[in-house]
Amino acid sequence: MHSQQTAHVCPNDHDIHVPGGKLFAREWIPDAVSADASLVLIHDSLGSVELWRDFPAALAIGTHRRVIAYDRLGFGRSDARTDRLTARFVSEEAEIYLPCLLRHFGIDRFVPFGHSVGGGMAVHCGTALASSCEAIILESAQMFAEDRTLQGIAAAKVDFRDPANFERLRRYHGDNARWVLEAWTETWLSPAFASWTLEPELPKVTCPILAIHGDQDEYGSLRHTELIRKLAGGSATTKVMDGFGHIPHREAPEAIVAVVAAFLRQVR
Repeated sequence: MHSQQTAHVCPNDHDIHVPGGKLFAREWIPDAVSADASLVLIHDSLGSVELWRDFPAALAIGTHRRVIAYDRLGFGRSDARTDRLTARFVSEEAEIYLPCLLRHFGIDRFVPFGHSVGGGMAVHCGTALASSCEAIILESAQMFAEDRTLQGIAAAKVDFRDPANFERLRRYHGDNARWVLEAWTETWLSPAFASWTLEPELPKVTCPILAIHGDQDEYGSLRHTELIRKLAGGSATTKVMDGFGHIPHREAPEAIVAVVAAFLRQVR
């Protein structure tokens, strides 16, 4: 992103007390901030606040809303975890940790923006936090444990045996990097996770959903957007990004900001 696009955003860092430790969060407040619901970014399986890069600032400017991103417990600058994640870790994010974040920031209404597995967590916000969840934005979200997803994770597990690849992970997660990697690979590839699906959850979500998905996504096919459109309990808008992979907000941030801003105008 160009520097002038982020020149009029004030970022602030926060520590948030949650069960099991502290979360690190950062908020971006544009000069022309509106009173509309805040956007809360929920990162992917290897993600962190820093890995969103300039996107949150651009999103704040493009939507005129406060944007908050946080490191999930065990990730980035949040406190470490030593436990093994269970198949319930997706729902637990909305049930345990996001309520603490909302209380910390005094948020009554919010729009979760979930990338990859963060999208599954955003879907759970639509039920666990239904009274506060104004709409849901999904990017490259998985709705079930698809073979393409599991094959991509298995290949990544091999790639991270390369010390250079693992060192890149350490840049963002420090001493937590090994836990972060295994929380992704060992949880998703476990037999207990093979039957995981959001099919029962989607009909319960009545707020509007925007689902963005690249047609070249190496971790999930368009079957996920089709499932969202078919099963969502409220309106579901899908946006297929032709020629894009798993991280559209990094491949074409301006385009994603424009899509999100247009959706939020319709919701409002």
